[in-house]
Amino acid sequence: MSVIPCQANAELRTRIEEFAEVLKTQAHLLGHHGLDEQEFYDSGLFRGAIERIRGQFSATMREKRDFASAVLNWMEDQGHISAWYSAGEANRHDYTVELNSGRIAAIELKGCLDGNNTNIFDRPPHANEFVIWSVCTNPGANPRHNVWSGIHTRLSAEIISRSQRVDGLVVWDMVCGTIGRPCPKLMEEPGRTVQVAAYELPPPCVYLFPSTIPSPRNNPNPTAQALNDVEFLQALHTAFGGRDAELNFVDFSVGYQNTDTVRSTTVRRDGQIVMQSGMTAIRRT
Repeated sequence: MSVIPCQANAELRTRIEEFAEVLKTQAHLLGHHGLDEQEFYDSGLFRGAIERIRGQFSATMREKRDFASAVLNWMEDQGHISAWYSAGEANRHDYTVELNSGRIAAIELKGCLDGNNTNIFDRPPHANEFVIWSVCTNPGANPRHNVWSGIHTRLSAEIISRSQRVDGLVVWDMVCGTIGRPCPKLMEEPGRTVQVAAYELPPPCVYLFPSTIPSPRNNPNPTAQALNDVEFLQALHTAFGGRDAELNFVDFSVGYQNTDTVRSTTVRRDGQIVMQSGMTAIRRT
């Protein structure tokens, strides 16, 4: 078992690597640049174009926000939440959601969880719940590596070091269930999808975190909350046909080793440990 059921599409990854090699060796044949092969590669045109494209893919949040907005609109229309609002550029979170009970959830959108941007968040003081939502639009990414890196290496360090409570994590986007990222939940039951705007979505992967901040002296072993303790995640799980056996529960243990603060992370699913680290020192990057 693994930290997340899906895995990188090996065939797609091979095709990406093969096409990248073709692009590196035959890019001079594309376009109308007026340069011969040697001049083309010496000019920096190819490298500059690649960096520009890379920057455009990395920097834009529009595709991610369009997806999240479509999901939240659908949940509101179906009565799973009361209302939602964009938090605006001045805030360190992306959305505020009014839940049917009157509670307030704040949602922070992230990418694939393996980069330093994952470390940048602040739980707003008005939020009853704070959830991070990973929208990884790169079909060539490795979800197992990224989710574990995000939970253990990055989020646990920020939760402990900065006392930033995170109630849960959603790993779910428009690539889920496509040829780029086949979803194991659909392999035996392809009908487990919900149509939202242009997206045909499988049930989300939901991770529940502890309700308290780990502390070596006062709270060394906090365990994950129950689903009904985090109303937004419960609404999402219900709305999109999630099953309780698919829920992930994240526990932390924290202590001291010499001068280092160390922690371990355990992920449980359907009553079994699916991923567990040893005690590792916090190294914030």
